[in-house]
Amino acid sequence: MLSVLTFLPLLGLPIMALLPARRQHLHRWIALGLTVAQLLLVLGFILPAHLQGSELVNGMMLSVAEQYPWIFVELGGLGLVQIDYVMGIDGMGFLLILLTAIVMPIGVISSWNITERPKAYFMLLLLLDTSLVGVFVALDFLLFYIFYELMLLPMFFLIGVWGGVRREYAALKFFIYTLFGSVFMLLVLIGLLFSFTDPAATELAGESVYTLNLTHMMTVGDGGIPANLVSGSVFDFGQQILGYDARLLAFVVLFVAFAIKLPIVPLHTWLPDAHVEAPTPVSVVLAAILLKVGGYGLLRLCFGLFPEAAAHFAWVMGLLGVVAIVYGALVAMGQADLKRMIAYSSVSHMGYVLLGLASLEVVGLTGAALQLFTHGLTSALLFLLVGVIYDRVHDRQIDHFRGLWQLMPWYSFYVLVGFFASLGLPGFAPFISEVMVFMGAFTGSTLSDTLPIWMPILATMGILLGAVYYLRTYRQMFFGTFDPEGESSWRPLLKDLTLREQLMLGTLSVLILVFGLFPSLIIDLIDADMAHLVESVRGR
Repeated sequence: MLSVLTFLPLLGLPIMALLPARRQHLHRWIALGLTVAQLLLVLGFILPAHLQGSELVNGMMLSVAEQYPWIFVELGGLGLVQIDYVMGIDGMGFLLILLTAIVMPIGVISSWNITERPKAYFMLLLLLDTSLVGVFVALDFLLFYIFYELMLLPMFFLIGVWGGVRREYAALKFFIYTLFGSVFMLLVLIGLLFSFTDPAATELAGESVYTLNLTHMMTVGDGGIPANLVSGSVFDFGQQILGYDARLLAFVVLFVAFAIKLPIVPLHTWLPDAHVEAPTPVSVVLAAILLKVGGYGLLRLCFGLFPEAAAHFAWVMGLLGVVAIVYGALVAMGQADLKRMIAYSSVSHMGYVLLGLASLEVVGLTGAALQLFTHGLTSALLFLLVGVIYDRVHDRQIDHFRGLWQLMPWYSFYVLVGFFASLGLPGFAPFISEVMVFMGAFTGSTLSDTLPIWMPILATMGILLGAVYYLRTYRQMFFGTFDPEGESSWRPLLKDLTLREQLMLGTLSVLILVFGLFPSLIIDLIDADMAHLVESVRGR
């Protein structure tokens, strides 16, 4: 079932490729049908299976899993390598798969007006969908890496071909930044390949069978030591590389790779350019899902494989999180472009994820995982709202608008929902995730002394600064009298929302309110997994 979920969008590629040019209007319907089918598959099969409960499979809490032998390589006297095609879902993975299944149909609907090369556009969008789901279900490091690299290609072309004036620059910057982290991740992957064995396969073969199966790599033995870690291997405890502890160094390398994707200051500079130049649907997918791969990778691989290194660098992660929160908010305050302001607000909000992870508390890690989900819904809403106004007048400058409430009341209402949700006001989904992050950070400061107390205190400035730039922007654009100097010709173009736009914005707004009023709907999905992960970190 997980393979079907992952590769279902690819069914559209040969169908689209064979459609004649005169039938190009069908491409969007094919893409919509496949993404909606993916959502129904998640709700109809994956969700009920997950709600039945998780069980410990080797070292991971999984509710759904499938595994097949995939690649065998003989290394002479070194032993054998077995790469498994293994997929599985735990609470954290399910949350992000659900987010992907919700956002992708909305991304297709928001692409309805794409007329330039629609065949290539929707084929790339479906390929991106498969790569994103694949990342969240892959439980072999090599399989994860393949999906992780695969997502670069469609996103590169979606920005570089359908983007704005500086689209080539933005696409190339995005590609180089992400590839930089991926290259060093590959080095860690190779080192890990010779550090863990599959116990059952080793016993059967009579010699060492190395594996990258994460369920075997995360199996914990006596004393909190990985049960299948090869003694004396490159990532065994006490081993060094270039004079540094090998496990700490591997954690840093993986952390940098995922921090670029999250993104975390100072590795964030690709994000504003990518958002500003990308078309609206691509910005929606980028902000709502692609950034979350960074947070998922930190939890899945950095914390899962090197938990003692996560505890060692907790204060560094906390510091980087606080810097991202405050810096992102301060820079957002100075933006004149609405889309760039929201892009920098995403940098600020991803800092909360890192602060929650750094707390090393169950409530903090749960809050960080929730922040990935709730920010995905909120950022999708905000970037769709920017696209609405840009489609009408091809302008995003905040100072060029005034009195929009009189002209576009429904649009003004949804912007209010998006701004208040991003502020983290009670009743909206981001509120509970940010509260849990702060609870974890303060607990980690006062009880376990993981973080200095000034970190969560300073991080609260992000909320105050967010109120400044959101409320100031709303006052400028929606209140007052509509009479922007030199732009009076815009008035006939500023029509209120269409039915298609109402469908997209209304769906996201309802979900943000539902999960805000009933947060246990998503908390119950991940709390057991976070408790298991924290136990692993604390135990080592």
